Amino acid sequence: MFCELCKRDLPLTFHHLVPKKVMDKTYVRNKLEVDEDFDFNAYGIDVCRDCHSMIHRKIDHINLALYYNTAEKLLGHPDIEKFVDWVSKQNKKVKRK
Repeated sequence: MFCELCKRDLPLTFHHLVPKKVMDKTYVRNKLEVDEDFDFNAYGIDVCRDCHSMIHRKIDHINLALYYNTAEKLLGHPDIEKFVDWVSKQNKKVKRK
């Protein structure tokens, strides 16, 4: 499996595009214009640990939920774009233990 951001073949983690900490907040649901039955738990992307850590290091939960809630939007964030450009040139395949 390949990371949806850097495209490296590594073990993947599931990144909730709307973080769990804010997915039940009324103002988030209203801003995103989703109904109360929308399942945010299933709304996410598979990313490597490096990309996942960088996402949470650079973008707070509210901004992730409201403005960086797709892979394309994440790649448009200047810090994430710079990191993905760099990390994608590192080892593309790491031996799995």
